[in-house]
Amino acid sequence: MTANGLPMVVPAADLPARVRIHEVGARDGLQNEKRAVPTEIKAEFIRRLADAGLTTIEATSFVHPKWVPQLADAEQLFPMVKDLVGAELPVLVPNRRGLDRALALGADRVAVFASATESFAKANLNRTVDESLAVFAPVVRQARDAGAHVRGYVSMCFGDPWEGAVPLHQVARVCTALRDMGCDELSLGDTIGVATPGHVLELLALLNEEGVPTNTIGVHFHDTYGQALANTYAALEHGVTTIDASAGGLGGCPYAKSATGNLATEDLVWMLHGLGIETGVDLGRLTATSVWMAAHLDRPSPSRTVRALSHKDQ
Repeated sequence: MTANGLPMVVPAADLPARVRIHEVGARDGLQNEKRAVPTEIKAEFIRRLADAGLTTIEATSFVHPKWVPQLADAEQLFPMVKDLVGAELPVLVPNRRGLDRALALGADRVAVFASATESFAKANLNRTVDESLAVFAPVVRQARDAGAHVRGYVSMCFGDPWEGAVPLHQVARVCTALRDMGCDELSLGDTIGVATPGHVLELLALLNEEGVPTNTIGVHFHDTYGQALANTYAALEHGVTTIDASAGGLGGCPYAKSATGNLATEDLVWMLHGLGIETGVDLGRLTATSVWMAAHLDRPSPSRTVRALSHKDQ
C-alpha cells in the first residue's frame, strides 16, 4: 500500500488470500532489449526486486548466446545473485546442455519452454511440438533427479499470430505431456495478449478435467489488448495463486512480433492489494526499482502504476 492509504482495500469473496508473484523482469523482461545491459546492472536489478519483497525472481536463461545475446552472461550473472536470502531464482534451460550449465552453478529451479502450436514451435525451437517435447523429457528427468524444481512454460495458449485461435484441447495436450514428464508447475502463456476472461476460465476448467490441479498452474499474460488484469482476475476466481509479471511491464517475445509487454508487476500488485490479497511486495520499493531500471534503459516504464506513483513523487 502507498503512503496515502491507497488503494483502498475492499476484499472480494472467494479469491485467494495470498498470491505468489513469479517475477520475470530480469529474464523475459530484458531478453528483448537491443542495447546490452551490463551484468552488474542485471544483478542489482535482481537484488532490488528481492529487496522489494519478491520471492520468486527468474534470473536468466542458459540458451546459446546466438539466440538471445542479452542473456549471454548467464554464467557470470547467476553466481552474483544465487545466494540472495529469501529469493528463489529459477532459470530457463532449453536443452540438456543448458541444464548442465545451470546445475553446475548451483541452480535448483529450472524451466523448459514449450509451445502449444506448431508454428511457434518451429519459429522458437526449430522443431515440431512433439519433437520439442521429446527433447524436454530427458531434461526434466535429469533436473528432477538432481533435486531441482521444474516449471514448464507453454506459449501460445490462447492465440497464435500465424494460426489464429488455438483449440483448447491442443493446449491441454501439451500441458498434460509436460505434467506427465515430471514438471512440478505449468505456466500458461498468452504470448500475443489475445486472451479474454471467459477463454481463461474455459482453459483452466479443461486442464482440471484432464487432471492438472489448479495449484500447479501459473498464468502469464501480455497486455497487448489491455486484457492482462481482467484475465488475471478470472484466473484468481478459478483459484490460481501463481501469477507471472514483469517489473515495469518490461518484455515481449523476440519470435512473435505482435507480442507487447508483459503484465506489469506494479499494476498487478496495485490490484491485488486493493483486493486485500497478500503478496509480500512493497509497492513503493518496487516502483522505485522500475524507475531505476527505466533510467538505465533510457525510456519511461510502460506500467501505468509506475507512471502514476513516480509522477506523484516529483
